[in-house]
Amino acid sequence: MKRDYYEVLGVPRSADEKQIKKAFRKLARELHPDVNASDPETEGKFKEAAEAYEVLNNPETRATYDRYGFDGLKRGGFSDFSQFSFEDIFRSFFGGGGIFGEDIFGGGRGPARGADLLSEVEITLFEAATGVKRTVEYDALDRCAACGGDGAAPGTSRETCAACKGTGQTHSAVRTAFGQFVRSGPCRECGGAGSTVSSPCPDCRGRGLAVTKKEIEVEIPAGISSGQSIRLSGRGSAGELGAEAGDLYVQVTVAEDEQLQRDGDDIIYHLPLTMIDAALGATIEIPTLDGTEEYEVKAGIQPGEVKSLRGRGMPSLRGRGKGDLRLIMDVQVPRHLTQEQKDILRKFADASTDKNYSVDEGLIDRIKAAFR
Repeated sequence: MKRDYYEVLGVPRSADEKQIKKAFRKLARELHPDVNASDPETEGKFKEAAEAYEVLNNPETRATYDRYGFDGLKRGGFSDFSQFSFEDIFRSFFGGGGIFGEDIFGGGRGPARGADLLSEVEITLFEAATGVKRTVEYDALDRCAACGGDGAAPGTSRETCAACKGTGQTHSAVRTAFGQFVRSGPCRECGGAGSTVSSPCPDCRGRGLAVTKKEIEVEIPAGISSGQSIRLSGRGSAGELGAEAGDLYVQVTVAEDEQLQRDGDDIIYHLPLTMIDAALGATIEIPTLDGTEEYEVKAGIQPGEVKSLRGRGMPSLRGRGKGDLRLIMDVQVPRHLTQEQKDILRKFADASTDKNYSVDEGLIDRIKAAFR
């Protein structure tokens, strides 16, 4: 079972970015393989700390974790660090960039990946049952039309960075508690692009990106539940200077239906019955995901009794059949009776207790007529 990320780093939930980074640096040094070569649990502990830092150091993932916990991170597409090796993680710290996007020991950043975006769409329960296509409109950063995305004013061009000679990388010696390392990282002058702009584009101020209205058709699969998201890779905001674009997450809300309720893959309908229908049986129209149809209520059915129509519920999102339509018998007893209704019910009560009293068809017809 995963431990709380704040507990892993040993910081309070109110900790700021500086406290989080300081706590992780301390743990990273303590868990370095040169210090803990004989401890078989070192790798697991370090991955746990690295994962906690990755989440809590990013305002967006931290907000998601604080509100929804581990499940919220999974829905947002966050993957844990189990697939990374111990060496890969440490190399990302000392080399700058890597899976963390920054060198926590002081390195700079490369061109930033585009931001992930969230859009919302609402569908009906019936659309969720069959699947539906919806057009989603949203705002995203895209290549600036004025400069073509290079950030230079029209008529000018980018210039080779003097600091890194166009490589986008700088190298420096770093002395740590574990010895001296040569660190390679994105050039601070050009941000890893290898070039700079002396005359920025006035439209995007040299960033090369501008807000653009976008539109995309999204295929929403049958069986989707309210709150689930569809991830569209590379459909988020564009990255800086050729960095990869972010993703678009389309969060689906399934509107509540006035008659049908959803319970997982099952559909529930509270079938209203008069006490006469429950006692004598009746043919009642019921709503289903396939439209209205007739249902035969057997005589003597009891209040709260459940009848299931197999395979008439929601399709499984994983393609494993369908749920059931569960009919719950809601026998409605009138609160206020007319004198005629009271007299008829008393005669029926007498017939039910007196063995010598017989109920003729006329009384049954009068009962039906009086309670319709």
